[in-house]
Amino acid sequence: MGNHSTIIAAELVVAEQQVLATIDLLEGGATVPFVARYRKEMTGGLDEVQIALIRDRSQQLKELDKRREAILKALSALDKLSPELEKQILEATSITVIEDLYLPYKPKRKTRASEARKKGLEPLALEIFKQGRINPETAAQAYLNGELGLQTIEDVLSGARDILAEMINEDAEMRGIIRKHFLQKARLKSTVVTGKEADGHKYKDYFDWEELMKTAPSHRLLAIFRAENEGFLKIEVMPAEQGVLSVMENYFIKGFSPSSAQVKLAIQDSYKRLMGPSMENEVRNSYKELADIEAIRVFTENARQLLLAAPLGQKNVLAIDPGFRTGCKIVCLDKQGKLLYNNTIYPHTGGDQKKPATVVVHLCEKYNIEAIAVGNGTAGRETEAFIKGLDIKDVPVVMVNESGASIYSASETAREEFPDQDITVRGAVSIGRRLLDPLAELVKIDPKSIGVGQYQHDVDQAKLQASLDDTVMSCVNSVGVELNTASKQLLAYVSGIGPQLAQNIVEFRNKNGAFKNRESLRQVPRLGDKAFEQAAGFLRIADGEQLLDASAVHPERYALVHKMARDLNCSINSLVSDKALLQAIEPKKYVTDEIGLPTLTDILSELAKPGRDPRGAFEAFSFTPGVNKITDLKVGMKLAGIITNITNFGAFVDIGVHQDGLVHISLIAERSMPDVSDILKKYKIQQRVDVVVNGVDVERKRISLGLPNEAGVTAKNKRPAPAKTHDPKQQSKAVSRPREVKRQDSRPVQKPKATPDGDLQMKLSALKELFKS
Repeated sequence: MGNHSTIIAAELVVAEQQVLATIDLLEGGATVPFVARYRKEMTGGLDEVQIALIRDRSQQLKELDKRREAILKALSALDKLSPELEKQILEATSITVIEDLYLPYKPKRKTRASEARKKGLEPLALEIFKQGRINPETAAQAYLNGELGLQTIEDVLSGARDILAEMINEDAEMRGIIRKHFLQKARLKSTVVTGKEADGHKYKDYFDWEELMKTAPSHRLLAIFRAENEGFLKIEVMPAEQGVLSVMENYFIKGFSPSSAQVKLAIQDSYKRLMGPSMENEVRNSYKELADIEAIRVFTENARQLLLAAPLGQKNVLAIDPGFRTGCKIVCLDKQGKLLYNNTIYPHTGGDQKKPATVVVHLCEKYNIEAIAVGNGTAGRETEAFIKGLDIKDVPVVMVNESGASIYSASETAREEFPDQDITVRGAVSIGRRLLDPLAELVKIDPKSIGVGQYQHDVDQAKLQASLDDTVMSCVNSVGVELNTASKQLLAYVSGIGPQLAQNIVEFRNKNGAFKNRESLRQVPRLGDKAFEQAAGFLRIADGEQLLDASAVHPERYALVHKMARDLNCSINSLVSDKALLQAIEPKKYVTDEIGLPTLTDILSELAKPGRDPRGAFEAFSFTPGVNKITDLKVGMKLAGIITNITNFGAFVDIGVHQDGLVHISLIAERSMPDVSDILKKYKIQQRVDVVVNGVDVERKRISLGLPNEAGVTAKNKRPAPAKTHDPKQQSKAVSRPREVKRQDSRPVQKPKATPDGDLQMKLSALKELFKS
């Protein structure tokens, strides 16, 4: 079995002591952000990606050992555990191999082979399998028995072949060989279900599709699997049959005797009836797992970028949830996002616009509005134009992505926060708060509903949720949380806290007033020493009694900072942000067995800019004036856009026409590149870009866009991609379209993908990509 820390250290190419220390910290209740930020000396400076990999790989190995022990126990109870078999199981490095070894002894339901054994045909089957000089037909005569249904020679030989077929299927070494053959050579074939052509129209590109499974992009696999689940496609994942049979025959056939002919028939039956379907399911599941990992990676990276979008900061905001017939819900929020006022105006119903205009101008004056947030849904551009036409000076008007706002407005969280307001008011408040602080507001929404990613509803939901939890926690703790204003939803993601302690903190704050220092956190019911240790460094108290409480310096290092100040004969207040004083500090002077240069460097960096927000500076954005609807678009038109989603097949861009366009990967990168998706890594969610319209399909609401400044790529020198569409609220239903229905060339469209053949390095590589920030 090997030592887990040794295995993980070798796989991740780190020292075993680093792995041991990390596992010890995590098992002791530490979180990934805490270990990465405050225990660098113990882990040798491992980052969050490495720590998360160690955590997850350790859990995988524990599950492997658990299954190994269960199988060993079962075999021992069956009295089938030979020393050789035990050695093979103990040395196995994957559950797949262990299950192959266990398969011949695993309790089964009634099978054709078990029935043949009951009829006493196993001795004949074993004799035939030796492929010696016996004549099977002559030997079969001794087994004729009308009462057992063995009335003819063929009845006997058929039963014997059933036993052989099961033996062949259960040969662990053969299964390993065929599994690798499938993984390398299986082809994905999909055909439309008869009569489903019209209903499954959006999958028409896959009605007659075929490609090598191992080179199929993850988004295409998920699209095809979804179509199968919805009943529109039939799928087969198989290599050429003759190639597999040749491999099996070369392994089992020993000559050209009559017995060998019987074995050959048994091989054909075993493959078609047993091994083939089994391997097809395995390969499908393996590649589905890899596609899930890639889709989860894309989703979590997009979610990270959206969560870490630049905040406007503490400003008085007027927020509008636009609408035509039902009007525009308007709310006023103070600098902390508290609801001060709400009303409904009707600027788009064809009546007198003076009244709604007067209302908005009055509210801006009354509440000293510093910014106006307009939701980007229905009537968003029209409402933006209306507001910009008012006599309101020096107040920026910002379009805000409202994906998920409706989810929040109908949630228990929103009902608890605004029990006396309807969902339209709650939605407008969410839009305004997203402008103030995207992270603080988006943590209240299920991350799967925020409008980014690809096929997130088709992947393993447990793995997706775990990855998203990691991502949100990483974002929250990297930014830090203001203890006296944070919602319980935001506090719940702080290292060491969780939902119940977050509730306790809010209740304590409501009852006793604002926290004056971090130390008073210890008074919160059920918040013990461990939770305080994990959380304190990520919580901020602005204008508190202790200046360091507003920084990321952990309370356990306050004494060290005070010592630095004493050595410089100055106060903490003088030391903080004083570049000259900080440069006078010699870090090596403060190195101890517990505190090393990494921690000292972090402390000095934090003292230079205490409580700094790692997110970028907010920049207002405006769409191209006069382009509000898809019918306003013309081919060749250059527009300002904002990236709303990034997938492996391209980037979706909001250009202000209520329908996102797609910059297909084929219009961004040259097809000769080894990995055309690499170029997408330079783009981020919420990034401002200039695009050119390459194609418009008004009827199907599809817009094809290009990036004219991308390495000289324009619509003139690139083959246009099919127009694509993107509805932020329906992104999970988007189906990527392949470049061609039948690929006839070998030019790669993405990095060659490792196959899931039990190679641990492949799994680790995929997991590393998943956890990259």
